[in-house]
Amino acid sequence: MPRKIAICAPGKRMRRERAEAVLSLASGRSDIELHFHEQCFLEEGHFAGDDATRLSALLECANDPGFDAVWFAMGGYGSNRIARGFIDGANVHARAKRYLGYSDTGTLLGAMYREGFGRVAHGPLAGDIKRDGGEAAIARALDWLAGETRGLEPHLDERPAAAFNLTTLAMLVGTEFAPDLAGHVVMVEEVAEHLYAVDRLFFHITQHTRGIAGLRLGRVSAVPENDRPFGTDEVAIAREWCARSGIEYLGRADIGHDADNKIVPFGLAARGAAP
Repeated sequence: MPRKIAICAPGKRMRRERAEAVLSLASGRSDIELHFHEQCFLEEGHFAGDDATRLSALLECANDPGFDAVWFAMGGYGSNRIARGFIDGANVHARAKRYLGYSDTGTLLGAMYREGFGRVAHGPLAGDIKRDGGEAAIARALDWLAGETRGLEPHLDERPAAAFNLTTLAMLVGTEFAPDLAGHVVMVEEVAEHLYAVDRLFFHITQHTRGIAGLRLGRVSAVPENDRPFGTDEVAIAREWCARSGIEYLGRADIGHDADNKIVPFGLAARGAAP
């Protein structure tokens, strides 16, 4: 039986032609069956529908026993606005599923991991089909959603791990949704932020993650040009704040806002093949 995957958009909308491209790519596979919720294509200001609409769609996808996994269509701000409603409304079926996404949806992934949901992972969004090399990203995501272990971030070891967009993690720590990351290897990536902002974000997250096993730095891409050079790069920034906070800097990670973004399951249990 193919695994049935529900797709919804907790933040910004997805263009219908991108969904059609994902469906076309997946059409040759017998191990999965994709279902895009119509909410993915709504638009209300910044969001794919208002908070109530996005929450309702997420709960429909997650609580339905007919679906094996939930895949996030797009990132974009908005996940935090519905996180409490989702955690409170999730049933036993929702808590057993696989969930995949990154960027702003890391808020939901972190909250679910904190609450002991099934298997959550940082990895490609359905909307990544639009990127150069996006077909490879979609294939990697579909493999994991189907229960395979291909496409995992290559530096995963015997320690539990978690991965986040740097800004998302900075907004998450210190809130009711922040998971306990003690003993975890934490991987972070960023896009479209000035280096001084990256420095500020590292200052903040390292204040809240001193018990982690170590930090790996993913790609920091599309850095805007400032009116003056910051004077150092993202690796030096990560190293300095890790050293100031007593966190071990472990090197680079193969994650980022790009088609090469590898999959990082949260914890250890989510790494194995699905039964």
